Amino acid sequence: MTRKLLAGLVTGLLVTGFALLGGGVADAHSAVVGSTPDNGAQIDTSPATVSVTFNESLQPAYPSMTVVGPDGNLWQKGQPKVDGATISVEVGELGPVGEYKIAYRVTSADGHPVSGTRSFTLTKAGNGTPGPKSDAGAKSGGSDGGVPLWIFIACAVALFGGGLAFALFGGRGKRRT
Repeated sequence: MTRKLLAGLVTGLLVTGFALLGGGVADAHSAVVGSTPDNGAQIDTSPATVSVTFNESLQPAYPSMTVVGPDGNLWQKGQPKVDGATISVEVGELGPVGEYKIAYRVTSADGHPVSGTRSFTLTKAGNGTPGPKSDAGAKSGGSDGGVPLWIFIACAVALFGGGLAFALFGGRGKRRT
């Protein structure tokens, strides 16, 4: 009886260890490798477009990208486009001097949403016309909104351990008459 219990515990620990070691690879998402303008750059003329480039191709469905100026207005023109590993949106002529924030949300190759922000500073005022006021503060969070993979692994290990314990000990109680 003690040998079976020990074997069950060792098996459960081994399965847990392998599940946790293998979980890191499946949890990888697309990562930003650069942007135009560079994050934190100081520029004196408006770029025609802004873009964010990732380490792998993105899914083209439902991209989102906004450019919010220091005045709190939207400055992007048109809809964002995904081309391989890059999301971009037209900007045209910018306006006031100050920090412009680029907020993005894309779908990575593995199907998970990835979002974040980048910024650049315009050092010379432009003559562009702003769009409407932005509510970007509520939309620019860095969370991908998904459930962490480790929760699914922990549940699977618990179910497996419970099934193993039942299989080893469930039907072996003493019968009472």
